[in-house]
Amino acid sequence: MKKIILIAVLATGLCATAQKRVRGDVELTPYIGYHSSTYSSGYISNTNTLNTFQFGALGDFYFNNRWSIRTGLQSQTMGVEVLGFDEKLNYIQIPVNANWHFGSSRAWNLNFGLTGGVLTSAKADGEDISELVEGTQIGLSFGIGYKIFLNKRTGLLIDYQAFSGMTDISKDPRFDVRNVAGSLNLGCVVRL
Repeated sequence: MKKIILIAVLATGLCATAQKRVRGDVELTPYIGYHSSTYSSGYISNTNTLNTFQFGALGDFYFNNRWSIRTGLQSQTMGVEVLGFDEKLNYIQIPVNANWHFGSSRAWNLNFGLTGGVLTSAKADGEDISELVEGTQIGLSFGIGYKIFLNKRTGLLIDYQAFSGMTDISKDPRFDVRNVAGSLNLGCVVRL
């Protein structure tokens, strides 16, 4: 029994030290997630959250074993369900987040920063409404995640990311509408 405990302790220690990152390390993480969005507006009522799937790829560029910059491309659908029909705004989003890695093996991370988005389509009940929606948006993004290391080069990332729009997406000056969203994601981390 003592040998089993000693082997487990050594294996855990080796695994933890093997995961430390150094300046110049890069990780690529393709992911898929469950995405929920709504509008932040005092003018729109009778709305429910819009639940969709999202996907993308993120890259972490390390400065040391605690800090990295995370960026990438994300395909996200935002909007709401209004009076029985969906209002869907499809975006390509580009986050630029500072990412702090913590814990003994740096498996945990907190990230925060800005995300810019470009509208690719806008539909309400199947009808094109892109003339009513601004073509770009900027918002605050933040999240928390945990990596499960499989070996020195690969792992799984489970994280929650949130987005809070800073720009008005409505072209109508009577309304101030901003996207608000959250997603639970699963990704495959690959150290390059």
